[in-house]
Amino acid sequence: MLAIASASGGGAAAMVRDGTVLAEAHHEAGHGLPAALPLLIAGLIEKAGAPGLVAVVVGPGSFTGLRAGLSVAHGVGLGAGIEVVGVTVAEALAEALGEALPALGARALWVAMESRRGHVFLDRGGDCAAYALDALPPARGPIAIAGDAANQVAATLAAGGADVMLTPERRPAPRHVAAVGVRRAAGLLAVLAAVPLYVDAPEAKPPAGGLRPPPR
Repeated sequence: MLAIASASGGGAAAMVRDGTVLAEAHHEAGHGLPAALPLLIAGLIEKAGAPGLVAVVVGPGSFTGLRAGLSVAHGVGLGAGIEVVGVTVAEALAEALGEALPALGARALWVAMESRRGHVFLDRGGDCAAYALDALPPARGPIAIAGDAANQVAATLAAGGADVMLTPERRPAPRHVAAVGVRRAAGLLAVLAAVPLYVDAPEAKPPAGGLRPPPR
């Protein structure tokens, strides 16, 4: 299968079979991703063959990164006539932690992703919202933090007396996206459409006087 992760900090994709990465490629720079990602994936398909399934990260994360990943995922799906399934950042990072750190125990996993203007996207067991760092929700018990904004969120919560464990997971890896995608395609997880998971409301507003009439 083809797995794509481009929610933040560039993008990564891999061809994965039965949990084994056959080929993988990365675009580290944040800029130029929409042009680079299709070329990376074309190279992976050339190396490993055509996929039978596509799994793609749907968010939360960078507006540009998510749309770039989803666009190429649907392009491959449409061209090959195969299913495209969505995977959240939190699902992929939880997969990584379940593999590497099974000792999380009773700690709830919070996933914090960078947003804009001093805010973070915070996923607390599927409840995802944007928060200012000085207005984070209280932790009701021991928690573990993952995601690319984990350092800031963990420090803020710990300063307020919360029992916080900082995990090493920052960005989804394609092989973990693939593992979640396989289970979703098999019906073992709830259906999740492969569309962007937008947390913030759109900033663009219709003009006060309404839209212009279409040209005649």
